[in-house]
Amino acid sequence: MPSPEPPGTRGELRRVARVVLLDQHDRILLLHGHEPDDPADDWWFTPGGGLEGRESREEAALRELAEETGITDVRLGPVLWRRVCSFPFAGRRWDQDEWYFLARTTSSVTGPGSAGMVFGDGLTELERRSVAGLRWWTCGELSSAHETVYPTRLAGLMRTLLDEGPPSAPVDLDTEIV
Repeated sequence: MPSPEPPGTRGELRRVARVVLLDQHDRILLLHGHEPDDPADDWWFTPGGGLEGRESREEAALRELAEETGITDVRLGPVLWRRVCSFPFAGRRWDQDEWYFLARTTSSVTGPGSAGMVFGDGLTELERRSVAGLRWWTCGELSSAHETVYPTRLAGLMRTLLDEGPPSAPVDLDTEIV
């Protein structure tokens, strides 16, 4: 009997919490991902992932951030943006309802040996095959980047966030279908 497919791969939307993590210099932390069998097919994206069990989106955002980056000293803020997206990945189509939470940290240290944080320790098997690393980006670096970044308008969204502060209510982004 085949194993059940995860939510978001058979028509229903997978509920996802993502984190727009800013450090004390207003840089955003992004993960570098790629197709598991094709590292040349790559992109940058915010930490986050699907809800597990009965956890809230806030709980999922903090859990995913800790699992994917090792960073736990954060203040979780409001939901900035929401979007529905659909994309192929690892031989499946993923249909997701994503909420992007603002979070702040005083730490900009990541990687092995950094205050006890070790990138990759909490990654799932699929993430270990498809996440190559992480990096802090300035808004200027995002604006001039030639790499693919998700959500696709992240540079402009970051500029607005830094200039105007968080929106009074979550902004619904355009649906992205890849």
